[in-house]
Amino acid sequence: MRILITGTAGFIGFHLANKLLAMGHQVVGLDSINDYYDVQLKYNRLRYAGIEAEGMAMGDKVVAADKPYTFYRLLLEDREPLEKLFATEQFDAVVNLAAQAGVRYSLTNPYAYIESNIVGFINILECCRHNGVRNLAYASSSSVYGLNENIPFSTHNTADHPISLYAASKKSNELMAHTYSHLYGMSTTGLRFFTVYGPWGRPDMALFLFTKAILEGEPISVFNQGNMLRDFTYVDDIVRGIIGVVENPAAPNPQWNPAAPDPATSSAPYRVYNIGNNSPVLLTDFIDAIEEKLGKKAQRRLMPIQPGDVPRTYANVDDLVNDLGYKPATPIKEGVSNFIDWYLDYFKK
Repeated sequence: MRILITGTAGFIGFHLANKLLAMGHQVVGLDSINDYYDVQLKYNRLRYAGIEAEGMAMGDKVVAADKPYTFYRLLLEDREPLEKLFATEQFDAVVNLAAQAGVRYSLTNPYAYIESNIVGFINILECCRHNGVRNLAYASSSSVYGLNENIPFSTHNTADHPISLYAASKKSNELMAHTYSHLYGMSTTGLRFFTVYGPWGRPDMALFLFTKAILEGEPISVFNQGNMLRDFTYVDDIVRGIIGVVENPAAPNPQWNPAAPDPATSSAPYRVYNIGNNSPVLLTDFIDAIEEKLGKKAQRRLMPIQPGDVPRTYANVDDLVNDLGYKPATPIKEGVSNFIDWYLDYFKK
């Protein structure tokens, strides 16, 4: 297939692009390479995948020398260049991973989420609609569950009480996608990611922050006094789930009942899945695993829970298992060890 992946300079997009290329697909990548975190890490991810992106201006294109990988530097919210890209490349499937990330950042920079996650997503939907793209998969988030305390989180329960603008923007994406599935017959699948981690991960995420601080002898901030449960999900398991969705577009649910509507399915070709490890870990145990691998203790600074954070995440992934054969396979100690091996090599520690 010829597949567009938005956000290919990002953590998950980088891993997904490499895997799809290894499987023999043609990949077109798109990223704005913004400075939300270290742009050099983004350039290095692209370089590892065969794309030399440093010096690229917005709108530029580069082709890998030894694989069917084309990269464009574009903003999702710039409609005209995006429309031209879709018209030129003619995709079989689209995986939208580009977004303004981060719960806490949304408290101080709300407009970035409207521009990238709302305006950018309507541009993706419109481009898919007008260019015959029949299969769209897109990143949602476990954050949409917000105040919901019905554990484990199920896509068949409502998620209408988000507690950050980031979460609200992701829930909005799901609603927008359903509209296009209903009106235009597009297959759309939203994937609610649960705390993704692994090599080449984001510097603003806990594993990266904790590893860096412990190695440098700096204290780490442990929010909610460490009483946070997170369904940490290794990036390879996430990629496996995304590929399952790319290969199996959403279909209408023939049993869908408008008198008792199921939020996860529809009479339209629409689907929402949780994609998590289905095994939540206490934050203090996560830190223990990092300490064990590094052979060094952390200085733990216990902090209250932060605005916008939810105290626990726990994914019910039964639908993904039953529909696509998905099963998370990476234990937390193995995943943490893999990340730290990468970190020590990348930073030559």
